[in-house]
Amino acid sequence: MTIALGIDYGQAYLLDDYDETGIPEHLGHDDEGQSLGVISVMEGAALLTIGTHYGKVRFDVQVAPFEPDPDLDAYEDIVEIGFTSATGSVSLHEWGDEEIYALPPLPSGPGQYRLRYHVHGLDESHCDYYEEQAPDRYFLQIWPSGDSPAQVVKSTSRRHRRWIRAD
Repeated sequence: MTIALGIDYGQAYLLDDYDETGIPEHLGHDDEGQSLGVISVMEGAALLTIGTHYGKVRFDVQVAPFEPDPDLDAYEDIVEIGFTSATGSVSLHEWGDEEIYALPPLPSGPGQYRLRYHVHGLDESHCDYYEEQAPDRYFLQIWPSGDSPAQVVKSTSRRHRRWIRAD
């Protein structure tokens, strides 16, 4: 599934569909939960950091019944982190719930999942405004998985390496 995702403040959100209230008020990198520089996860929510500050970015999503291969050649930074869904249904939200994109049902229903977040062009985008498609792009893979530690699969951009050291 490919989305032209509208970006404000360099953020997007993956939210479990259990709560009609939308984006949690205080979801950020400093909150309790796990963080890997470009993604932070807490119960039922993931903050996805986007390099472009305002504009539209290409955002691909793959929901799979088992672990897919990472796209190591096409992306500069790749991280994996655990995510719990209470409902087995998640949506991708633009900042302020401007647009909400329903994703395919999670294959194992409610439970533990793994998020693999791929990022390309983090250094090139650097918080600019883009009327058309921005130079950065993103790919999120979601599959059922037991509890496992967060990990950096690949980190080559200057910005991501700096963020990882800061966490």
